[in-house]
Amino acid sequence: MSVKKRDPLTGHQTTGHEWNGITELNTRVPRVIWWFILVTHLYALIAWVLLPAWPGITGYTKGILGIDQQERVERQVADLRAARAPWRDRIAAATVENIRADPDLSAKVAETGPALFGDNCAACHGAQGQGGPGYPSLVDDAWLWGGDAEAVLETLRVGINADHPDTRFAQMLSFDGILSRDEIRTVAAYVQSLSGMETGADPDRLAEGQVLFMDNCASCHGDAATGNTDLGAPNLTDDHWIYGGDDAAIFTTILRGREGWMPAWEGRLDLADRKILAAYIQDLKGQAQ
Repeated sequence: MSVKKRDPLTGHQTTGHEWNGITELNTRVPRVIWWFILVTHLYALIAWVLLPAWPGITGYTKGILGIDQQERVERQVADLRAARAPWRDRIAAATVENIRADPDLSAKVAETGPALFGDNCAACHGAQGQGGPGYPSLVDDAWLWGGDAEAVLETLRVGINADHPDTRFAQMLSFDGILSRDEIRTVAAYVQSLSGMETGADPDRLAEGQVLFMDNCASCHGDAATGNTDLGAPNLTDDHWIYGGDDAAIFTTILRGREGWMPAWEGRLDLADRKILAAYIQDLKGQAQ
């Protein structure tokens, strides 16, 4: 078949290839495509000249227009900070209780708190502060270091087991090698009984568990097992469990120990932001109750 042969229906030349009676046409690229390619190349050329484009060893080409988006963003951020400064200064100077009692400042907390909490806290504590396995709930009454506003504010400042010089330190030590496996199961059953859980253990075993508890656990958790906020030791008589209150979870906690961690937010968030967070957490707790 000749390459110059034309298809009788379209008038286009053929390529000379044919498959099963189907002839391949040598169709030209539509003009609109050529125009599109031309226009986009011209635009790219003009943009290279006018706008920041080419990276270099020590920087990049600035373009004739001298547009700098980083400077624009920094200017917008500075303008926003200046606009927020009056009420943020008031928040930084007030106590958390006074912030929550002031309608104007309380409205600012409600406006900015969710985003601040979502950006910095929700990844561990959940979007609504409900917590999860290994992360305490912020909406109940079970607080390791105290749940009043000033205690929360201080925890935000220094963190827990963090690199802050004033950080709070807390650790549940491992009793592996201190207690036998059977003793761990016995004291675990006693701990479950303290919170009103049905353990199935007989009174003698619970009595043995109490002795083990007083000898090994009471120094941190207290003789009544109600915890110690000075040490970050949790209350074992309620139904709030960070790592779980079932047999396996308590056994693992006693056997291997636990050491939670929370970053120190001083240096990451300024005082106003930390007070907004403390007030917002108090509001979350109030809404849940």
